[in-house]
Amino acid sequence: MASLFSGRVLIRNNSDQDELDTEAELSRRLENRLVLLFFGAAACPQCQAFVPVLKDFFVRLTDEFYVLRAAQLALVYVSQDSTEEQQDLFLRDMPEKWLFLPFEDDLRRDLGRQFSVQHLPAVVVLKPGGDVLTRDAVAEIQRLGPACFTNWQEAAELLDRSFLQPEDLDDPAPRSLTEPLRRRKYRVDRAARGGRGPEGAREGGPGGGAGALF
Repeated sequence: MASLFSGRVLIRNNSDQDELDTEAELSRRLENRLVLLFFGAAACPQCQAFVPVLKDFFVRLTDEFYVLRAAQLALVYVSQDSTEEQQDLFLRDMPEKWLFLPFEDDLRRDLGRQFSVQHLPAVVVLKPGGDVLTRDAVAEIQRLGPACFTNWQEAAELLDRSFLQPEDLDDPAPRSLTEPLRRRKYRVDRAARGGRGPEGAREGGPGGGAGALF
């Protein structure tokens, strides 16, 4: 997963705005995690309406106040803001564990094209290997909240960092009765990574109430 941002800088949304600018730092923050790419903008009314839901979703999965151990989850805000001031304003009240790209980095736009993002807000969920798990999880997060993570975790076959032994990594046994259904729902064609697939198209198209991106 860190390879998606290889040679780039990611910034933590804390008071010091710590930069992750080495492969080791990027790997520590992103590897063996589900990564959410959140495409949004301060000037987008739909984004402003969705972001409290996304913030609560993320905090309830990663803040030790709610969970004994933070979920294997990372979020990168891929700003579509027009100015750096708008980006800074948007991030001001967001969780410190969120990551974001520097405003001057053109990868902010390139990722939107790579993952065929057409409307804002959008949340692309990536498996640890970089394959797309779901192309837009906005509606799912709004409907299910933190319960989404359990579905994604099983579908992505995320390795538990504390309990799995090396010989267990390829265990084909399903972890629940619903796992085969989840894996089918989120099945990914590796050849189509970054492209549009029928399972990820947003419903409603341009008239569906989301802000246009490109």
